[in-house]
Amino acid sequence: MPQVPIGMIVLVILSIIIYFGLAQRVLDRMKLTDKGALAVIAAIIVGSFINIPLISGRTDLIVNLGGAVIPFIFAIYLLVTAGTTKEWGRTVFGTIVTAFLIVSAFRLLSAEPETMMIDPLWVIPIIAGLVAYILSRSRRGAFITAILGVILADIVNYLWLIGTNTPGRVNMGGAGAIDAVVLSGIIAVLLAEFVGELRERIQGGPALAGRPKKLLDELKNPSHTREQEEKEGGTNGEK
Repeated sequence: MPQVPIGMIVLVILSIIIYFGLAQRVLDRMKLTDKGALAVIAAIIVGSFINIPLISGRTDLIVNLGGAVIPFIFAIYLLVTAGTTKEWGRTVFGTIVTAFLIVSAFRLLSAEPETMMIDPLWVIPIIAGLVAYILSRSRRGAFITAILGVILADIVNYLWLIGTNTPGRVNMGGAGAIDAVVLSGIIAVLLAEFVGELRERIQGGPALAGRPKKLLDELKNPSHTREQEEKEGGTNGEK
């Protein structure tokens, strides 16, 4: 009986949670709609069955549509549509640091998964999630950094094989890699959510000084703000 990837199971559970509106607060803070999030999850699940051979030779490079291409496009979309110059800088720096630590962890622990002290399935998400949150501090930024960091680590691994003339095969986002991509993004967001919520409770609420009025309105009532923007957008479209 074929084993279902943990990433797939998590995505299905996440879809159910989103469908019943239990993740509304997190989605609002990431500026995502329920339908948009469900559409991306569906695309990742369907795309996970599609592998795209890019380079064939001594070292093959294969890219999985659902595990690499769609998460990459989604992360870039979030950054372009909602990111600031400061967030761009944090994301680029965080992505490089995350990829470096992931590659270094595998070199230090072992090249063979069977002899590693920790299951590689959890090494990558834990490293990516922790580093992404520490360097980004926002839910959206942590998610983007974690996703891009894992993908960049695969690219670095391929370039290392090419540079050392080592035969092999790199399947970006395929096989167990989709678990790493999915779990990394989720762990990063959960850390940002729980730690951010804890910090707000300790300080008696979110920091207000020096923040734009629009952002403060979103913090007070993110659902109402989003509905108002959609309504205004529809009115302007009718005009």
